[in-house]
Amino acid sequence: MSILHTIRLPLVAVAATATLAACNPPPHDVVQRGYRGTAMELVIDKAERAESVAANKAPDVIPQVPSGGPKAGDLYENVEVLGDLTVGEFTRVMASITQWVAPEEGCNYCHVPGNFASEDVYTKKVARSMLAMTQRINEDWGEKHVAPAGVTCYTCHRGQAVPQYAWSHDPGPKTSAKIDTNGQNIASPTAAYSSLPYDPLTPFLDEDYPISLQGNTALPTGPNVGTKQAEWTYSLMMHFSESLNANCTFCHNSRAFANWEQSPYQRVKAWHAIRMVRETNNGYIKPTGEWLPPHRLGPMGDVPKVSCMTCHQGAYKPMYGANMIDPYPSLA
Repeated sequence: MSILHTIRLPLVAVAATATLAACNPPPHDVVQRGYRGTAMELVIDKAERAESVAANKAPDVIPQVPSGGPKAGDLYENVEVLGDLTVGEFTRVMASITQWVAPEEGCNYCHVPGNFASEDVYTKKVARSMLAMTQRINEDWGEKHVAPAGVTCYTCHRGQAVPQYAWSHDPGPKTSAKIDTNGQNIASPTAAYSSLPYDPLTPFLDEDYPISLQGNTALPTGPNVGTKQAEWTYSLMMHFSESLNANCTFCHNSRAFANWEQSPYQRVKAWHAIRMVRETNNGYIKPTGEWLPPHRLGPMGDVPKVSCMTCHQGAYKPMYGANMIDPYPSLA
C-alpha cells in the first residue's frame, strides 16, 4: 500500500465524520401532547422558536387617559364606529391604530389632512369595516377561539397597511396549454411547498367545501370522499401546520385522527377558527371590494383575505398569547 493511499484513508474518514455530524438535528425540545405511547409529541426547534418569539411581540400600549368628557360622536362628524368613547379615549384608540396599521403614513392614511370628517379616502371606509370586524371577533368568537388574549388591528397588520400574510385566489403558474396541473404539483408556500393542491384556502376559508372526509367503510362512499378530495384536505392541514408551526398532534390524536373524544381541545378551537375565518372573509373583508382600487386587488381581481397565517404567523397562539384586548376594551 502506498504512503499516499495510507494518508488518504484517514482523510476520507475525517471528511465522512464531519459530513455525518452536519446531519444531526438542531437542538430541540419535545413536548408530550397526549398519552404515553401514542407518539403525540410536539417537536420544537429551539433556535427557530427563539426567532419566532422575537418576531411575535405585542406592541407598547399607549397609557390610559382620564375618564370623563364629551363623547367623540357628539363632537366630531361622521364617527360611525367608537362614537360612544370619550374624546380622550377615542383619540388614544386612533393613535394606537395608526401605530398598528400605518406608522409611516400617519393619520393621513385614512383621513384628508385638515378635514378628518371627509369620506374621500377609501381607507377610512375600509377601516370602519375592519373595526366592526374586530369587535365581532372579540365579542362573538371570544370563548370559541380568540379568548382570553383577543385581537386588535396589530394581530394581523404588524405595522403594515396590508397584512403580510393576506391572500388572494391563486391562478397558478403559467404552463403549456397541453399541461394540466389539476391545481397541484406546484411548489406553493400555502401548502408548505408540497405537491398537494396549491390553493386550499379558496375552497375552505372563502367557500364552504366539506373538509372532513374520513369514512368508516373500506372503500370511498358518497361524493367528494376520494383520493383527490383527500389531497385538498391534506393541503389545508399543511397550511394549518405551517401557520402554527405545529405538527398534526397539536389538534389530533395520532392513533385515532377521526375521533373527537380522543383529540386535544385545540381541535375544537380549530373547528371554530375555520368558521370564524369564513365569516370574516365573507362578511367583512370581501364587501370592502367596492372601495378598493385595482392595485389593491389580487391577480384574479378578488379582495385580499385572511387565513390562519395572517394572525398566527408561525406561532401556535398569535403573539404567543399576549393579551391584546384588555388595554382596548372598546374593540370588544
